[in-house]
Amino acid sequence: MRGIQRTDRTGLARFRSVYPGWYQGRTVHIHVKVHVAGNVLHTGQLYFPDSVTDRVFRRKPYIRRPRRTTRNANDFVFAQGGRRALLHLRKVGSAYVGSITLGVTG
Repeated sequence: MRGIQRTDRTGLARFRSVYPGWYQGRTVHIHVKVHVAGNVLHTGQLYFPDSVTDRVFRRKPYIRRPRRTTRNANDFVFAQGGRRALLHLRKVGSAYVGSITLGVTG
């Protein structure tokens, strides 16, 4: 689930993954770093709407785990600006496609 994605000429990066899980004390998230010309310009996390996460976690294989204990509203990192890092998700067939625009200056 870790890797590097380079952007195309327009600055667009695309990747495929499974819906992430969770761990004690944190809401569902993905870590992200933005590099420009070898320099890290942004380190952060991307988040998922709780309503979508609830639907996903009612399905296999996620249903086998205990219920998650932390939602976006009570995650200490999300509280520090996570709304701006909330992915926009849309359902496409049996999958979700997420998007977000990250603006950086270098």
